Amino acid sequence: MDTSILLRSDIATLVVVFTVEPENQEKLIQILEGGIETVMSKQAGCISATFLKSKDGRRVISYAQWRSGKDLEAGADRSQPQVAAYFESVKALAKLEPILCDVVSVHL
Repeated sequence: MDTSILLRSDIATLVVVFTVEPENQEKLIQILEGGIETVMSKQAGCISATFLKSKDGRRVISYAQWRSGKDLEAGADRSQPQVAAYFESVKALAKLEPILCDVVSVHL
């Protein structure tokens, strides 16, 4: 499946840099992929998520877009047991640096 980067001011774009030990990079990717398929994609307003891994094994980058900032906040609500469990499993392996962004240009 190909993902498009949407250039719209009403879209919430979240980039997360995960720092991980190299021996845990693949396990983290499996958790992230499983979480997006079973938990996050079921949240209202989730558009897409893309994961990238660094060649040195120390980072994974997530690029996700949501229909709105409110949808992003609601989707990450850790009072939901499945969401909380997903985030806890991620935090057990990696340090997270979330960055809320505006897409300013897309070039093909």
